[in-house]
Amino acid sequence: MGLRDDVERFREVGEQRREDLAEFIQYGDLGQSRPGEIKIPVKIVSLPEFAYDQRDKGGVGQGDGGTPDVGQPVGQPQPQPGDGDDDGDGDEPGEDGGEHEYYEMDPEEFAQELDEELGLELEPKGKKVIEEKEGPFTDLTRSGPDSTLDFERMFKEGLKRKLAMDFDEEFLYELCKVEGITPREVFEWARGKNLPVSMAWVEEAHSEVDDERGKWASIEAVEANVERESVQQKIRREGIKHVPFRREDERYRYPEIIEEKEKNVVVVNIRDVSGSMREKKRELVERTFTPLDWYLQGKYDNAEFVYIAHDADAWEVERGDFFGIRSGGGTKISSAYDLAAELLEEYPWSDWNRYVFAAGDSENSSNDTEERVIPLMEEIDANLHAYVETQPSGNAINATHAEELERHFGHDADDVAVAYVNSEADVADAIYEILSTEGESDE
Repeated sequence: MGLRDDVERFREVGEQRREDLAEFIQYGDLGQSRPGEIKIPVKIVSLPEFAYDQRDKGGVGQGDGGTPDVGQPVGQPQPQPGDGDDDGDGDEPGEDGGEHEYYEMDPEEFAQELDEELGLELEPKGKKVIEEKEGPFTDLTRSGPDSTLDFERMFKEGLKRKLAMDFDEEFLYELCKVEGITPREVFEWARGKNLPVSMAWVEEAHSEVDDERGKWASIEAVEANVERESVQQKIRREGIKHVPFRREDERYRYPEIIEEKEKNVVVVNIRDVSGSMREKKRELVERTFTPLDWYLQGKYDNAEFVYIAHDADAWEVERGDFFGIRSGGGTKISSAYDLAAELLEEYPWSDWNRYVFAAGDSENSSNDTEERVIPLMEEIDANLHAYVETQPSGNAINATHAEELERHFGHDADDVAVAYVNSEADVADAIYEILSTEGESDE
């Protein structure tokens, strides 16, 4: 293996060692990314290179000329590249920051990676019909143009009828030649063998061989000396001269009408911005909601996002302001759901998938959760309602909103998820809890 191969191997290792996705979600710098472009830090592997000593050294016992006399001062040593600075360019130590490499992925790739990382199986539903088109000619009707007649099917139906109705005529003619046999006896023998012969046919055949009657002494003699031929053998020997088609055998192919549906989603993100939501809590909300937005954007053809901030009142905000807002007011979570219900009127449930994600520290005004929030969550049609509690320093005495939701909806609800994020280490589990609940509701 040569030096060039070594360099390529090191480069591949560097590309493969981009930061683990779960680790990035929990601890990485999410701010480097934009909604349509996610930047995952790459752990750089330094490529091997030769290092040269740039100082010019003379040979053994040789100086640079102008050797000073004994006792003559030689002056101060001159700084050399690499002495006292970080990068060898003469800058002061620590003056420049190091360069960072990123692996860029779009939301669709992010969603695929997260599916693999967390073992998710979310399959988006198409709702809004954007086109109806003709599919393959798989459906059948009793009428149509001749060009669409399903001849293969009609032939098979006629062939099945021929197999069911045909019989070995030559053998029955021989039976009619038995001494003293009557048409009734021939007919009863044929029926006993499940041969589909009529009494009229037997009577006609019996009369045709009057002059040959007595050729055989008994039916047993015929069976012992004349080989019977099945319909299948007869068809293989003679071919198909006539297939008994009927009108009811005719079927005409027509195309299946396929509805092409667009996978639309609207995501409502709700955040408590009251005075109790300090910086650490806000950071945990951002770290949880941001990957959820990326994931759903990657899963659906068309994704729209609504951001609602609330204290005792609620108002719609832009995404850029959503995670930084902090007010000094109290908390009334139902105000956000009232606004969400109003805004979702623009996104009909028949045409749009809906997700309603809320987050806060579980503090709420007295009785608001039971009397207002829960009824509103039940009224707002959505693929999934989720609440994320953030309590970095442990549960507060009056932080009961998440517990009330769990108590009402139960732990196994297929359209309501409750997750707890007390530190960055909880983020990946919270995202899995939310998205896997939606996966269960699709099954």
